[in-house]
Amino acid sequence: MEAPAGHDQNADQIAYWNGPGGQRWTDRQQMQDIMLAPVADILIDRANVGPGERIVDIGCGCGAIAIALAQKAGSAGHVLGVDVSAPMLARARQVAPAAVPVDFVLADATVYPFDPASADLLVSRFGVMFFAEPAVSFANMRKALRPSGRLTFACWREPRENPWLMAPLQAVYKHVPKLPQLGPEDPGPFSFASELRVRRILDAAGFSSVAMEQHDFAIDVAIGRGLDAAIESALEIGPASRALEGQSAELREASTHSVRETLLPFVRGVSVPLPAAIWIVTASAT
Repeated sequence: MEAPAGHDQNADQIAYWNGPGGQRWTDRQQMQDIMLAPVADILIDRANVGPGERIVDIGCGCGAIAIALAQKAGSAGHVLGVDVSAPMLARARQVAPAAVPVDFVLADATVYPFDPASADLLVSRFGVMFFAEPAVSFANMRKALRPSGRLTFACWREPRENPWLMAPLQAVYKHVPKLPQLGPEDPGPFSFASELRVRRILDAAGFSSVAMEQHDFAIDVAIGRGLDAAIESALEIGPASRALEGQSAELREASTHSVRETLLPFVRGVSVPLPAAIWIVTASAT
């Protein structure tokens, strides 16, 4: 599988997103975009893209945000989607409408040679929490921004505030060993949960006027397809799926039963909404 050259300390993440992890997200692209639509709506609103703007989408994945922003920027604008995952970028290129001004590049944003002072906006939906040295990564990304440029991204808050991810994981832990414990600043989905850490990183990278908004909402892990679909989602994507990697069929079956019991109280008709919590972070290039 094709993989980008990157910062040495990002090698594990590059391998993960070019392996089974990235392929699972690719296979579930349409369902994940529906599930994360509440985040996309908030992020796109706060990005406040105008016609003709040039945008860089960091960790663009399968392209949903990049495509939506390119449509807002119009024919005079442009979006560059950057990601380390070859399978996800292949899907992004597949689903992007031909007339939309968007391009995708397989690259590690920590070291990618962005065109200096060429972009009005850096944006990301959950694509910036996986850098080993995030201040170095953000300093490199900031080079792409014009002096008037801005930054807008979404990241998860604390695990305890995100039962949509953690409740299935706790159910699985009744049957399988726990995943290796990550430190609060180790690369991972919750590495930007600390407001103080995010502010420290962006300050070190040269950003100013940092603002962090809390948003709480529900994620329908069933995407309107019922409890069985919610269980399937929980077991295919996220920490519960990682905990089950390599486990026996018997343990997977027992875990599935426990996840069903955990999700059952949240069922509302064909939906299974669970609480979720994010930061929307904004900043200026100077």
